[in-house]
Amino acid sequence: MKKNYFFYLLRYGLTALFFCFLSSTYAQQSVFTGKVVDENNSALSGSTLQIKGTSRTTVTDTKGEFQFNINQTAITVIVSYVGYDRTERIMTEGKKLIIQLRPDAQALSEVVVVGYGTTKKSDLTGAVSSISSKDFNQGVVTSPLQQIAGRAAGVVITQTGSEPGSSPNIKIRGITSIQGNNNPLVVIDGVQGDVGLLNQIPPTEIESIEVLKDASATAIYGSRGASGVLIVTMKKSKSGSTIEYTANSSVDVVTRQLKMLTAAEWSQQAAARSIPASSNFGANTDWFGLLTRNGTTQNHTLTIGGGTDNFSYRASLGAILQNGIVIHSDNQRYLGRIEATQKALDNKLTITMTLNSNITQNAGSPGSVGRAAFTSNLISNAYISRPTDPIYKADGTYFTDPNLFQPLNVLAAANTIINDAETNRLLGSLRANYKIIGGLSAEVFGSWQKTSRTSGNYTPAVSTVAAAIDQKGYASVNDDYNDYKLMDAQLNYTKNFGNHHIDAAAVYEWQAQMDYGSGSAARGFVNDLATYNNLGLGDFSKVQAGDYSSYRNQRRTVSVLGRFNYSFMDRYLLTVNFRRDGATVFGENHKWGNFPSTSVAWKIDQEPFMKGQKFFSTLKLRAGYGITGNQQPLGVLQSLQIVQGSGTVYFGGNVQTNFRTTQNANADLEWERKKSTNIGLDFAVLNGRLSGSFDVYKNVTDKLLYGYTVPQPPYPTGSIQANVGSIQGRGIEMALSYDLISNESTKLRLGGNVTLMDSKVLNLSGSLNGVPLITNFIPYGQNAYLVVGQTIGAIYILQHQGVAANGTETIVDQNGDGKIDAGATSPDRVFAGQTQPKYTFAFTPSFRYKNFDASVLVRGSGGNKLYNRLRSNLSYLENLGKSNLLASAIDDNMYTSVFPLATDYWLEDGKFIRLENVNFGYRIPTSKSKHISAVRFSLTGQNLALITKYSGIDPEQTGGDNGIYPRVRNFAIGLNITLK
Repeated sequence: MKKNYFFYLLRYGLTALFFCFLSSTYAQQSVFTGKVVDENNSALSGSTLQIKGTSRTTVTDTKGEFQFNINQTAITVIVSYVGYDRTERIMTEGKKLIIQLRPDAQALSEVVVVGYGTTKKSDLTGAVSSISSKDFNQGVVTSPLQQIAGRAAGVVITQTGSEPGSSPNIKIRGITSIQGNNNPLVVIDGVQGDVGLLNQIPPTEIESIEVLKDASATAIYGSRGASGVLIVTMKKSKSGSTIEYTANSSVDVVTRQLKMLTAAEWSQQAAARSIPASSNFGANTDWFGLLTRNGTTQNHTLTIGGGTDNFSYRASLGAILQNGIVIHSDNQRYLGRIEATQKALDNKLTITMTLNSNITQNAGSPGSVGRAAFTSNLISNAYISRPTDPIYKADGTYFTDPNLFQPLNVLAAANTIINDAETNRLLGSLRANYKIIGGLSAEVFGSWQKTSRTSGNYTPAVSTVAAAIDQKGYASVNDDYNDYKLMDAQLNYTKNFGNHHIDAAAVYEWQAQMDYGSGSAARGFVNDLATYNNLGLGDFSKVQAGDYSSYRNQRRTVSVLGRFNYSFMDRYLLTVNFRRDGATVFGENHKWGNFPSTSVAWKIDQEPFMKGQKFFSTLKLRAGYGITGNQQPLGVLQSLQIVQGSGTVYFGGNVQTNFRTTQNANADLEWERKKSTNIGLDFAVLNGRLSGSFDVYKNVTDKLLYGYTVPQPPYPTGSIQANVGSIQGRGIEMALSYDLISNESTKLRLGGNVTLMDSKVLNLSGSLNGVPLITNFIPYGQNAYLVVGQTIGAIYILQHQGVAANGTETIVDQNGDGKIDAGATSPDRVFAGQTQPKYTFAFTPSFRYKNFDASVLVRGSGGNKLYNRLRSNLSYLENLGKSNLLASAIDDNMYTSVFPLATDYWLEDGKFIRLENVNFGYRIPTSKSKHISAVRFSLTGQNLALITKYSGIDPEQTGGDNGIYPRVRNFAIGLNITLK
């Protein structure tokens, strides 16, 4: 798959262009200077000024000052700043002008995007966190989720390893489904999708991200809102023109690695423990070092934009280029986006069109190789490889020990296994809004997403992978396609009646999603020249069942929904939402689901009895309740009976295909349902310098989807999908922000958030049509289970007692019956913690002094346990002759265990504190520049420090640690330049 080198030319060309502009000389022109201030005469840094009738623009510096150089004696400037009225002023040559802006009452209320509309932040009644681009985490960003990590209470974003192309995981207010992925719905300027939709857009082009957390805010998205909603608003261009280039480049290094036995230590221990000398080949090989390197990450975005009062456009080209720290692991993502808005019919009609294109080319590191007893990624296999094994044999071929069962040379696997993928995404949308009369408007919106992904894998015999040797090479090609269409028609009405204000919306929505694809495989290749590019070169006599496959799935959802907002005297607020969804994936008796919500708010600070006080500038009490649904865990045909071929029989003198039922029908299969209650308080004191929010919530998800065992008969097969169980999640969230210093030249803001949470399995059993559906102790991670009455992911495990004289691990006999039972429900097991954190926190201070700025992100979590399975695999002394061991294994002195993956000896504390991000920036004064309006240089460090007791690579995992792609630390330099 070819790499695109256009962006390399773009990067170096623009850098050269920048220095040319920086050294430009100026002709003798008139100088116009001034300063922009707010209603309190404080400088407004970042105000935009445009010379009327031209495309010349500039931005005020940190003192609010600006300068134009132009060959005129008088000019008219248009001044704008977010939250203030736009104004025009006439300027005269040589006379400094002070321009005071007046607050825009509507803009100062901070408009927040919510479901199918917007509202003032002060009028929010639900639990919503709004994060603007100025508060995003800085540095080399490969996913928009990295920009908001730690920025909102109740939102947990984790990065498990740093493999190129991988994305962080996100959970909003914990777990809401036991079969679904618990990822939120993502909405980008009206376009809906899963978390993967975020890879479709340049991270630097995002204006803000709103996080809808409680059901009163998410119920308007019905069956897709149970796990929360991320609403992403992209940057828009205004009148005038702009050219902007942003670049970040980093060096990525390994942060932590396991301390293994060196070759000398391994040889010493082998000799002391009578390991046969034939196992020691006398080499000194650093397998980890052979597989790793310093990685690099680059992020480039070029944006152009402009327009008039009736037309505006914004277009961007971007590239995110990653060379991973594991050799031959790379990812290149190229992004293009254009948005155009046209107004017509005396500004009554507004049409907006967007088009996004994304090409991703990935070379992945093999993720599941190794011996039958230990299958993991290459790095974990490097740890287990003996340091005394050589890389090559005397004849130059890759070395493996013939005395071992299924040996693997990890360098051979890294160098010869091909694991490529290319993904092409195209997304387009069109929105038309027409102001009918008064406060009544109509809107039609449509979007179309198309994704195609081709992946190819080739594992040759020379890779030393046992299966590839047996099969003389293995190749596969898979093609996967996704087609997703959405259309909605909307009526909006807003009106003021004296002290009353109403805002209502009615929407009809239609969605259709189709997934289809095919796969093929071959084995038995004469040579490795064609790799996966010509499967016909394989040996067709080796074809196996499943080598050729195809699929096609469709689902449709139709919805009607309404929202009604009411306020009285701007003090008492009410929001009511209702959505009715119909989906094809559910049973015949439950195709439709209803999802209502309501919330109220009281602006206490607006009451007459608060007028005399000066302590609170904001004080608002919120409460809400709502119901959302979830259809994520369900496949498109799971409500139907499915019959498939099952061999052949000889009947009537002919060979007949035999059929059997493989899936039971369930006409009552329906939506998972989450009921959510939230009470919140928003406040600001000390003239707004200290502000924050406090929320308490409770979620109960019932009608959980799960596969239950059923009797035969009456059912033709032994399992069925049904809605039975229920789980609960509770939490307390607090977010604070304090402006410790705030004046014209200096600002120091201390911010942060804390979330406390717990969960509980309420029920897992019930009945369907009179047939009992009973289960408990459902596996949910390594030695973790769903158990009624316990937390979600409760760890139920055997208790380590000690090590016997012969080196065998001994286990506590909890019930004293003289034997150890390792079964999932064994009375010899004990509850020993949970896999899910009990608390998370983040500290987000920021600082600005004149042209310098800095920001820090420290975050962490705790209260959870992590099962270190990799440590267990690398610690038993019985494996010393076959593999390398951790240095700590010598002190553990454990030769073997009858229950090697079931005792709490390998259970570790998962809490951590991470210095996630430190950013320093400097803005070069550009007021005298003819061509440049803004320049900022930055230095960023990410994942700079980790405080934890966990002995593995990284504690930010759930369930169990079987080895991950290493987490990196990176150091980046950045440039942002805006041209006039």
